[in-house]
Amino acid sequence: MTSLMVVGADHLGNIQDKLKTKGFENVLHIDGRKVQVVKRAIPDHVDIILVLTDYINHNLAKVIKQRAKESNKPVYFCKRSWSSIQQIIGEFKLSKKI
Repeated sequence: MTSLMVVGADHLGNIQDKLKTKGFENVLHIDGRKVQVVKRAIPDHVDIILVLTDYINHNLAKVIKQRAKESNKPVYFCKRSWSSIQQIIGEFKLSKKI
């Protein structure tokens, strides 16, 4: 079971459903608007972190990147478009052989 944490964007819309069809059974979404989000830790069950760059502030992106590095989890940055997300998923699957 592969778990994904998406950071950024207010709503994922149908992206969450598409991610599930690509093999991500657990998709956790954090919108990144509230200041308190910076204090949240990355859950242990998360396998990959996806940061949507067009809907996140720089400070939160920096904090997520640092926490991902500390917990040895891959973090990818992309736009909130399915084509960009699909490309990142392809790179992750090639590196992990899912």
